[in-house]
Amino acid sequence: MKPTLLILAAGMGSRYGGLKQIDKLGPSGETIIDYSVYDAMNAGFDKVVFVIRKSIETDFKEAIADKYKGKIEVDYVLQETDKIPEGIVFNPEREKPWGTGHAILMAAEKVTAPFAVINGDDFYGADAFFQMSTFLSNLSAQDKNSYSMVGYRMGNTLSENGYVSRGVCTVNANNELTNVVEHMQIERKNNQIEAFDAQQNVIVLAENTPVSMNFWGFSPSIFEYLKSMFTQFIETNKDNLKAEFYIPSVVNELIQNHSVSAKVI
Repeated sequence: MKPTLLILAAGMGSRYGGLKQIDKLGPSGETIIDYSVYDAMNAGFDKVVFVIRKSIETDFKEAIADKYKGKIEVDYVLQETDKIPEGIVFNPEREKPWGTGHAILMAAEKVTAPFAVINGDDFYGADAFFQMSTFLSNLSAQDKNSYSMVGYRMGNTLSENGYVSRGVCTVNANNELTNVVEHMQIERKNNQIEAFDAQQNVIVLAENTPVSMNFWGFSPSIFEYLKSMFTQFIETNKDNLKAEFYIPSVVNELIQNHSVSAKVI
């Protein structure tokens, strides 16, 4: 079974000030998503599903939909703040959806094959798609709890135009992920790479620290885990205006309780 590509494109860049996923940046007007879809098609993916928001649906489809016709199967799902388990009432002042784990959960009915997840506004490189496609295409029914992640070196993922967030990873001798923790406001300062941890302490990270750029590989088993874990999360955070259900946090919890394994590519 050929793998599916799930692209998280629901976010409007608050610091960027627009919908950067559909800005034209290539020599023939290509968007950053076009490069990802092109690399994925060449690597053997045969379907792409976009997670978007209702507020950008028209603009997004006008920019994206027609160009892929006849090349790869395309589908869409909507991520909205109110798409949460029935019976839970949340703070009406909450404006943003509930994060990347929530975004993946929205695609549960549209994704039936092993699949990769990427951000709509990051560039990953063709080799990453080939390696992920190989991993996903070789999964068997017995491998339903075998996941993967494309890892990158911290120093190669920073921006010259502000700070970034990354999942900082610990990897064992077998290239298996043993821990991943989201760090915020990572940037070069004082001739070193600095970040904030969960307690808002400043820490220093090495150039070669492996990090997640949210390029994950899953079997459909992830949806059952997400459903259960998101229900618990939303019950705890229904009144929190900023809480987010992050993919790295989900995977990390599953690894720590030995429910899944995750190979780092």
